[in-house]
Amino acid sequence: MRLKQVKLAGFKSFCDPTTFELPSQLVGIVGPNGCGKSNIIDATRWVLGESRATELRGESMQDVIFNGSLERKPSSRASVELVFDNSLGRIGGAWGGFAEISVKRVLTREGQSTYYINQQAVRRKDVHDIFLGTGLGPRAYAIIGQGTISRIIEAKPDELRVFFEEAAGVSKYKERRRETENRLADTRENLTRVEDILRELHGQISKLDAQAEVAGRYRAMEAERTQKQQWLWLIKRDDAQAEQQLLEKTAESLDLEIEGLQTGLRSAENRMETLREAVHQANDEVSRCQAAYYEVNSEISTLESQIRMIAQNRNQAQARLKSLEEQIQSARALSEGGLQRRQEVEAQLEEAREQQATAEMALAEAEEQLAACEDEERERREAL
Repeated sequence: MRLKQVKLAGFKSFCDPTTFELPSQLVGIVGPNGCGKSNIIDATRWVLGESRATELRGESMQDVIFNGSLERKPSSRASVELVFDNSLGRIGGAWGGFAEISVKRVLTREGQSTYYINQQAVRRKDVHDIFLGTGLGPRAYAIIGQGTISRIIEAKPDELRVFFEEAAGVSKYKERRRETENRLADTRENLTRVEDILRELHGQISKLDAQAEVAGRYRAMEAERTQKQQWLWLIKRDDAQAEQQLLEKTAESLDLEIEGLQTGLRSAENRMETLREAVHQANDEVSRCQAAYYEVNSEISTLESQIRMIAQNRNQAQARLKSLEEQIQSARALSEGGLQRRQEVEAQLEEAREQQATAEMALAEAEEQLAACEDEERERREAL
């Protein structure tokens, strides 16, 4: 397995995406102090899972993100990717079938760190497991930085043992053994808990049997209740349907009755309208009769006035006739009166008689008109 490429973007001094090609097993990177040579080693250790910022010469993990300069804005995230050649199949496991393997880590300023293997999101443990026994890791011997040689020389036997086991490929098996022992311990603990649960369950079997019997009776009674409930619903449905049919028939009869009543109502309204018209006509007739009555009363008053005048003229004529008769008698008694005086008196007498006859005729006509008006007034009163 050989490292082919190192891709950096936003990591420490590498603000722009930068790719380092490693064409052979021996590659040197030279440059002045502060140009970022050590940052490449830090990037390699960081992408392999380094979690302590002090190992990367920083105070916090966000220090690995490019913090900006006078001419450049700060980056929002840091990304490092290592591309390995696995044509010899040194890497086993699920990724052993790939001729090229890329390991990538991305960190945002919100503190979210994500690992990728061949562009698939994985756990940090997956990245650690893929390099077990290869000498490559965040603190393995394959990455020798500043102070690493002195740290190895001054290391204690237990610390040296770690380097030797990693170089011999034993660390991979020790890690798997440790994981297996942890799983066995967890399994033993789970078995202990299962045994405790079994003991508790054995103590509850009798109770559970009784509860099962009760549950069986409950299910039987529930089934019976459900069946009876269904029968009850069926009976209620039949009753409801019968009642619905009866109500429909009743509604039909009521509709017919309502139609009959509406017909009678319309007939009554027509009769009422006819009676209203008759009442209006009768009122008009009464108004006309009243007007005629008032007119007849006026005519009667006029006739009565005429009768009084005629009676007065008759009385005057009778008085004058009496006076003339007296004068005639006086004239006859006084025979020595002249003929001319007699003729004048006779002429006056004849004129008085004519006036009396005329007055008697007018009086008779007035009495006839009065009788006719009284008859007409009586007929109208009877008609009212």
